[in-house]
Amino acid sequence: MSEIVLDERAAGILAGVEQLLWIDGRATEASTGEWRPVRNPARRGEVIGRVPAAGVEDVDRAVSAARRAFPDWRAAHFTGRGKALLAIADDIESEAEKFAQLTALDTGNALRSQARPEVVTLVSLFRYFAGVAGESKGVTLPAGDQQLQYTRREPLGVVACILPWNSPLMIAAFKVPAALAAGNTVILKAADDAPLTIQYLAQVCQRHVPAGVVNSLTGRGSVIGNALSTHPGVDKVSFTGSTEVGRGVAAQASERLAHLSLELGGKNPSIVFPDAVEDEGILDGLMLSSRFARQGQSCTAGSRLFLHEDIYDEMLDKLAARLGAMVVGDPLDEASDMGAVINQSQFDQINGFLEEGRNHPDLTTVLGGSAPTEGSLTEGFYHVPTIFGGARNDFRLAQEEIFGPVLVAIKWKDVDEVIQMANESHYGLAAYVWTHDLDNALNTAHRIESGWVQVNQGGGQVVGQSYGGYKQSGMGREASLEGMLEGFTQIKQINVKLRK
Repeated sequence: MSEIVLDERAAGILAGVEQLLWIDGRATEASTGEWRPVRNPARRGEVIGRVPAAGVEDVDRAVSAARRAFPDWRAAHFTGRGKALLAIADDIESEAEKFAQLTALDTGNALRSQARPEVVTLVSLFRYFAGVAGESKGVTLPAGDQQLQYTRREPLGVVACILPWNSPLMIAAFKVPAALAAGNTVILKAADDAPLTIQYLAQVCQRHVPAGVVNSLTGRGSVIGNALSTHPGVDKVSFTGSTEVGRGVAAQASERLAHLSLELGGKNPSIVFPDAVEDEGILDGLMLSSRFARQGQSCTAGSRLFLHEDIYDEMLDKLAARLGAMVVGDPLDEASDMGAVINQSQFDQINGFLEEGRNHPDLTTVLGGSAPTEGSLTEGFYHVPTIFGGARNDFRLAQEEIFGPVLVAIKWKDVDEVIQMANESHYGLAAYVWTHDLDNALNTAHRIESGWVQVNQGGGQVVGQSYGGYKQSGMGREASLEGMLEGFTQIKQINVKLRK
């Protein structure tokens, strides 16, 4: 293996250049003896660490460890599990800046605008699920004096959590504390392009849970992801990622009728009514909903911008001015509003969409439109905020998930028309409605086919809200009590005949 070159800034962030697997409470190398480099999105070609390239044998080891740990963890009183989750949250909070800096280095997400808020969400969800751990309970049925009929909510068993690279800590927060609070044991599969924060999270968890309760693997998804999805010892697969990969995971897990939840892609509508132009706060909301602070690498990005024809030009000019003022730069720089996209492949994919937008005869480039070609931004995988105007809803740029900092603006006139356009997508994850007319706000929100609709705000997750998609944006819900009960427990009915 070639020598690992460690970024000098990373030396103060990483515990060491090597991040190991966590199996059965111990840090371990992969059975394959192979390693994979972890590269810096902000500096092309720079290696910041390495992680083991786990193989099928390592999946078997992790599943065996999780199965051994399951009976005692399931049997523990919920207050004990809640106490462990609170202790994990306290530990993460005490090292919040280390987690945030490692996230910025690992993912390319800007430290101030994205990485730190992501750690706050992680802490909040561990505390939330610690508080609701006791809600995994059944009911007693009124069956008469000769019968005792009741239900138990029991954990599923071993849960494989397959994580993405765009916001790994936040997505882990949706899955891990809920699964643990309900009494399951977990195996994390860190994203190949951003594994460092997840391995460090697993390390922190070892301090507070028994061996085997939390395990974490690194390596290629085509190897370990497939092995987890098909493993008979894995009771549930919880996957977050692209719709294309999600279909494969679903096919594999469904073949053996395993429990499954999927949070997949989105091409989300953001509908602006004429009266919203009077609210200066709408620009802040639209900036948040664009998810440009995460380089547009978010499945909840409001990337289809429907502007009413009466305010189309005015709003487009105002939004372009605000988005154009965003500082794109080094993710570890406090001044940066927006960091780097994850890798060369993603950079090139976004470039392809930009080229199509620039060359489309009906589209106008309102802002951006091409990657930087000179200066310090060429040192990494940087794109700048882009808006294309003059789009129609059937254009490819308005239908396919770009997963980059690109908005397409579409004019509308009639409410029924814009709702129809909003729903003309095989995605249905998120949506945004901007109006101060209560009838328009609620009627539109109710008619949109999406799992999450926000009115007059563009911010992120609220702890305790159910999160998940309609249509090809996924199945199942996370981040809430309902998500924990529906996604990580199953109901057992018990009937007892009593003697007189």
